[in-house]
Amino acid sequence: MSKFLDRMSEFLAHRKGLLPIVGLVLILINLVIQFIFPGGFLASSNLFLHVGLLVAIFGLMLSWAL
Repeated sequence: MSKFLDRMSEFLAHRKGLLPIVGLVLILINLVIQFIFPGGFLASSNLFLHVGLLVAIFGLMLSWAL
């Protein structure tokens, strides 16, 4: 586990904007899902919106730390 965290921190240290971009992509996927499947579970729960927001905020906090 320690080696995995060490490799991930090295990977993300050089790509500081990767997680916020992934979060924005998830938010845009949620927007598209709202129009394609308006009555589905993913549209009603806004799952990708919430996960994307958490990933983007975590990515911004992590980029400041690295």
